[in-house]
Amino acid sequence: MTSHLQGRATSQYQDELVVLGIDPGTASTGYGVVARTAQGDFRLLACGVVRTEPGQAMHLRLLEIFRDLEAIIEEFQPHVMAVEELFFGRNVTTAISVGQARGAALLAAAVHGLTVAEYTPAAIKQALTGYGKADKAQMQQMVQHILELDQIPRPDDAADGVAVALCHLQQAVYQAALTETEGEGN
Repeated sequence: MTSHLQGRATSQYQDELVVLGIDPGTASTGYGVVARTAQGDFRLLACGVVRTEPGQAMHLRLLEIFRDLEAIIEEFQPHVMAVEELFFGRNVTTAISVGQARGAALLAAAVHGLTVAEYTPAAIKQALTGYGKADKAQMQQMVQHILELDQIPRPDDAADGVAVALCHLQQAVYQAALTETEGEGN
């Protein structure tokens, strides 16, 4: 597991909404832990990838993903896990493999009692860039911009995990504003 930690003890996140974003894959599962502060700012707590060995049996690769995500959940105590939904392309074998990695992530969330939110790739792109067909470079630049980072998170799978977390936080801000507006109408 490769991680770029920018926070430690979970007690310091009490007044923040913490989201663990997951970009699933059996070779490399990207993750990002992002918090929304009480002031409404976004803060990157950690990001990285869970890598598994290609020659290893699938059940052992899935166990590695599950255990590493459990460790991240235990360290950062997120409130929500946001996961990229499965995109069915032309390669069915890849789709099945990604689906299995998603299953390991969803199981880790269930074991720890996390709420799970799922987003399509287009919804993630829309939430971050305003355009559902944004390319990878545009997405990475928006992640860097929103979080006010000196550089884009690397590798790409880590940046994708951060994007999933940011998508959920953007949706939470939108839903809160909607609820507030509806409450004012009564």
